[in-house]
Amino acid sequence: MKYSYITIEGNIGSGKTTLSKMIAAECNGKLVLERFEDNSFLPKFYKDPEKYAFPLEMSFLADRFQQLKTEVTDRDIFTSFTIADYFINKSLIFAKNNLQNDEFQLYARLFEIINGSLPKPGLIVYLFNTVENLLSNIRKRGRNYEQEISYEYLANIQQGYFDYFRTMKNQRVVIIDTQSIDFVKNSNDYDKIISVIEKEYNFGIHRITFL
Repeated sequence: MKYSYITIEGNIGSGKTTLSKMIAAECNGKLVLERFEDNSFLPKFYKDPEKYAFPLEMSFLADRFQQLKTEVTDRDIFTSFTIADYFINKSLIFAKNNLQNDEFQLYARLFEIINGSLPKPGLIVYLFNTVENLLSNIRKRGRNYEQEISYEYLANIQQGYFDYFRTMKNQRVVIIDTQSIDFVKNSNDYDKIISVIEKEYNFGIHRITFL
């Protein structure tokens, strides 16, 4: 890998965790996974977003910061790079969508305070898929608390990622269209993604579509 720290990003149901695990296992990477299943506020949020949005976002921010500060800063001599299934800046994307304006302004101030002390990934890989396919993936994996997620919510999050990527400077972002591939069941599709990640990129947004 040309980058010592890579993040795989994507909307809910995009397969970012699955891909991160596959790459780490095959390419000798240190794997960092978001600990969302341990967050007790998440099922409550999907039931009552207005009540639980702020504690949910604050708890995610605290846990993400603690995890990345420890796992990414401390290099593992037995692995050749670090790969995470999230980018901490996703915190701003979800918070902007979920919080009231005054809550978000406070949240953003706290985020800026802590974000400066974290290492930045050399490459961000975003797995794009249609909202229809994301909803299908969510139904297939069967997490009860996710079945309430709406088309509108996923569409807003997806747009939030794109809007945020356009504001980023001094960062390499590769957006891979995964609509026509299956990197889990098809090894050739997986190899295509690996070939994309192994390339060297200039700062900016790079869009990849497989024919």
